[in-house]
Amino acid sequence: MKGWEFTGTHQPLKIVEKPDPTAKPGYVVLKTLAGGLCHSDVSALDIESWMPQFNVPVIMGHEVCGRIVEVGEGVEGYKVGDVVAVCPLGAKDGTTPGYTRDGGYGTMTTAPVEQLVKVPEGVEPYQAAAATDAGATSYHALCAVGGAKEGTKVGIIGVGGLGQFAVSIAVAKGCEVYVATRKPSAQELALKLGAKEVKSNITEFADKNLDVIVDYAGAGTTTDDALKAVKPRGKVVLVGMASDTATIYSYSMIFKELTFQGSMGSTTDDLKDVLDLLASGKLDPELHTCKFEEIADGIDQLREGKVSGRLACVYDD
Repeated sequence: MKGWEFTGTHQPLKIVEKPDPTAKPGYVVLKTLAGGLCHSDVSALDIESWMPQFNVPVIMGHEVCGRIVEVGEGVEGYKVGDVVAVCPLGAKDGTTPGYTRDGGYGTMTTAPVEQLVKVPEGVEPYQAAAATDAGATSYHALCAVGGAKEGTKVGIIGVGGLGQFAVSIAVAKGCEVYVATRKPSAQELALKLGAKEVKSNITEFADKNLDVIVDYAGAGTTTDDALKAVKPRGKVVLVGMASDTATIYSYSMIFKELTFQGSMGSTTDDLKDVLDLLASGKLDPELHTCKFEEIADGIDQLREGKVSGRLACVYDD
């Protein structure tokens, strides 16, 4: 097998060849069909504080869709030939694809059975790969943590890889969606995806009585703005990590009796729901593809802000 290996911050990814993996008990071996590219991989390459999360050297890529080519002892419910998506979190042994075991930037990879979700008919591998993180993480914050459902007035801050999924999911769920993003192209995309209104700042929706606001930017001031804009006894959910600190106007929290909660990652149930929405045609996020040889270039495009929507590498089946 071949893969793009990560060895440390400030070190470029390099293509390496390794022996094909074998299935240990509770695991399957996958021929990778698609691997999603994520901004967090750019952070790991550029920011030293990410290093403790990795067991290097490791083939990057935590967004994985693949076809099972070998089934390990004790695996039930899956067989050779099944196409599956891999939830990045929830492994019993604590491993994470692309971080502590080889991931989706490789032509083959492995996954424990508890992280697997079968990909429904009609969902392309690149869609399923993007759904494992961008889709399911967005869904978890919006629905599982935020409690969004039909009729909920939802505010969404940021329309990047996660935020655009969130807009589509909220619309598909029958929510009334208000979006805050400064980039004109992102504003156009949000309206195209079904947002009712789009503004540059979420505080411009303070009169809309928003039930929940999810901050997919996390740029510090955006979080405080969300607390100011949400309705009394409303909820603000923080997902984005553009800044590691935020100054909060405490009067908003106290006098409005707000709930403020963080959200990280997702579960296989979240991933299954997102895949079902994709299969139904109700969810159609903006996705772009590249080839295996173009992964390093794709990382550079993410770093330079040149990717609209989400990017995934597609492998020959």
